[in-house]
Amino acid sequence: MSDSAVEAAPEVAASEPVKPKPTKAPPLDPRLKQIKIKTGVLKRVGKEKLSYRKEADMQKVKLDKMKEEGKDEHDVKKMGEVLQETLMMIPDCHRRIVAAKGELEQLLETEADLRTKEDGEECEEFLAAEAQVKEAEEQLKVE
Repeated sequence: MSDSAVEAAPEVAASEPVKPKPTKAPPLDPRLKQIKIKTGVLKRVGKEKLSYRKEADMQKVKLDKMKEEGKDEHDVKKMGEVLQETLMMIPDCHRRIVAAKGELEQLLETEADLRTKEDGEECEEFLAAEAQVKEAEEQLKVE
């Protein structure tokens, strides 16, 4: 390596702008953190229930098609078992939605003072949690 290449390297590095280190966001109030976590749990369980419902519908269509086409009795029976297993997961998800919704509602009730920030704005996490509770109510209506 030549001396000119070694000397050029510091000049190139010096000409690049120095990036400031990212600063961490101020830590969330632990109560807001709990609201955020419980909102996420409720959202995830709701998605799970929807997913199982969709999967069960697809399996039912597939099972009916297999019966229609006169597929092997063993295959039809196995597909029926798979459908039953999927259908058994829906009440479990329903129960978990009820539990998560209750926990989040209780937390929102006890921490109602967090609804508005010090500057008078409404708290995003609190609003998101309330919206998720409403969505969960709709998911509970669907079987």
